[in-house]
Formats: sequence, structure tokens, C-alpha cells
Amino acid sequence: MTTQPYHTQNNTHQTDNRLILSEAQAAEVETHPFAPVLPPNATVMMMGTFPPTADKWAMPFHYPNFYNDMWRIYGSVFFDDVDYFRVGDEKRFDPERIRAFMFERGIASCPTVKQAIRETGNASDKNLTVVIPVDLDSILPQVPKVETLFTTGGKATEVLLGLLAEPPAKSKYPKTNQSMDYPYQWQNEHNRKVDINNLTLYRLPSTSRAYPLALDKKVAAYKDFFKKIGKL
Repeated sequence: MTTQPYHTQNNTHQTDNRLILSEAQAAEVETHPFAPVLPPNATVMMMGTFPPTADKWAMPFHYPNFYNDMWRIYGSVFFDDVDYFRVGDEKRFDPERIRAFMFERGIASCPTVKQAIRETGNASDKNLTVVIPVDLDSILPQVPKVETLFTTGGKATEVLLGLLAEPPAKSKYPKTNQSMDYPYQWQNEHNRKVDINNLTLYRLPSTSRAYPLALDKKVAAYKDFFKKIGKL
């Protein structure tokens, strides 16, 4: 896996990106297929990494794999029903119902990765080379009330912390169910006149079934988090 210094200036980003492409050679660079969900009233933003390949999608929306438990967790946390967002007995969730819920509750969703290379052809974060990370300069002004970011795994946490002017050592990264201050600074001079909220970054358990934690414990972790930030 190639690790890149995301916090460097734009011209350095471009140089680093060219190096990645050179190293990857024939590897295919993919662009994240789903646009961020950015309710203007959002106070919290969920930030993952990259979806599985399209053949694993049950719907064209964030966390599209039917066997990823993200939307079961949301259903359980907010409605006490793991199948709340499921479409009947079908093996898919309802993206419009999810989107409407997110706008109603003020929860944004934005991936930390814009472009990436799947080194092994799957969605494993361990084998994901980040080519272009999220551009928070363009995202944060669209959700001006957001004060809390939360990641759904270690790779997303790494990418976000790499965007800071002074990225912390990996030993200082928050562990699962922990948080830390996130002192993001604008990269673009045009944004510097806009205040950034005092952001907090939480790290929550991955909702992938490859992550070795029982569903009820994941539900409990997400429920505690949403209570803490005032969504429950």
C-alpha cells in the first residue's frame, strides 16, 4: 500500500499523484462513484473510504453492499429495527429513504477518498492506494454547521489526519470509539476568510463484516456516539 503526505501543497499533491500513477503503471485509477450527501443543516459528517466493485452493489448509494451492516446499524440505532431501510424481503436497501432520513436528521456523508487504486481488485482498505483524497475546502463550506466528523475505520482516519497541517504520529491516532480535536486549516487562500468550526474527529467501528465485532456491539457503539453528539 502506498501512503501519501496528503497535507502538502497542491503542486506537491500533483507530483505525488504522478508518482503513484507511475508506480501503479497498468493499475486502474477509479473515481468514487457516489456524490457526497450534504444536508445544509448537517451537524455531523460520516466519512468512509471506497465502496466495493459495482458487481457487489445492492443499490447505487453509499455503503451499497447488502452485507455491509451500516444501514442495519442506522435502522437499529434510530428506529430499533435493523430492517428499517431494507426494501421488503429483497437483498437491498432503499437509497431514497436513507437520503431523506439523512436530510431530516442533519447527518452528512462524504467519503475521504476521491480517487484510488484497488491493488487487489476488492474494497479492502488495506490494499487501497489513495490517489486523491477528499477536498475539505470544497466540502466544509457546504455544511457550515458541521462540528463533528466520524470515520468508519482506520484508513479513513489515516486519510483525514493526513490532511492536517501537522499530521499526528500514528501512535496518536484515536483508537476505535475514541475522539480527538481536528484542527483543519484551509488549503485554498480564497477560503481563509471563512471561519471553520472547532471540529472533533471520532473513530467508530467499521461496519464491514470482515471487522471482528458482533453486530450488537457495533450498534451499541454507534448509539453511544449519536447520543453523545445530541442526535438521540
